[in-house]
Amino acid sequence: MSDKPGEGRNKPLYMISVAAELTGMHPQTLRVYEQKGLVTPGRSRGNTRLYSQADIERLNLISKLTDEGINLAGVVRILDMRERAMQKDDEIDELRQRVRELEDEVHELRMREKITALARYDGSSPEQVLRGLLGSGSGSGE
Repeated sequence: MSDKPGEGRNKPLYMISVAAELTGMHPQTLRVYEQKGLVTPGRSRGNTRLYSQADIERLNLISKLTDEGINLAGVVRILDMRERAMQKDDEIDELRQRVRELEDEVHELRMREKITALARYDGSSPEQVLRGLLGSGSGSGE
């Protein structure tokens, strides 16, 4: 099994005839889209085009956009903007994760500062301070 999310979507599996059937496009249209850089299928050892599930999804989006009257130049721009937006989303997710990690580190450092400040207050070690705090509520008259 694959351990990276989305890795299976990018595996070249479908020959051009299958890709054409899955997308409802003519094989020649798929070749034109490849020439124009709209899709980049993988190649087998025998140089046969192999399309991935991600390629099929991209071709379906291209079909939807052209059906809406958008020309291929517009489709290229839309696909580029979409790809850049997805990259930015990934970047934002990574940054959010890093912020969470840094917040945890700051919290830990603040807790250490508080313990150290308590220890410095009366010259006791942090362990003695904690023992004193735990023992102070017991009512013993030390």
